[in-house]
Amino acid sequence: MNAEYFRDYCITKRGVSEGFPFDSRTLVFKVMGKMFALTDIDAFQSVNLKCDPEYAVQLREQFDGIQPGWHMNKAHWNTVSTNIDVPEHLFLELTDLSYELVVKSLTKKLRDELQGG
Repeated sequence: MNAEYFRDYCITKRGVSEGFPFDSRTLVFKVMGKMFALTDIDAFQSVNLKCDPEYAVQLREQFDGIQPGWHMNKAHWNTVSTNIDVPEHLFLELTDLSYELVVKSLTKKLRDELQGG
């Protein structure tokens, strides 16, 4: 997987925006203004993704390429390597999970707006 593929995958999701709120290298994907993925766009060695805390621990035990979220709340975020042992299908599933967790945390008003209601 490369940065362009990952970007295309994220940006097609409903309500997603992208930007560089921290610096010129850290690409952040948000749904309705809330972060669900962050990556160093130049290196693209890993992506920070939100995760259920219990599942996060299981994943970290199973894969060397999944570690506690770097510079994030370590209970709720994982740093997922793009080039170690995480299969691409799981990487994309974890991206979907991160997006869904953030959508679930939105206010009812924002969720309705996201769904077009």
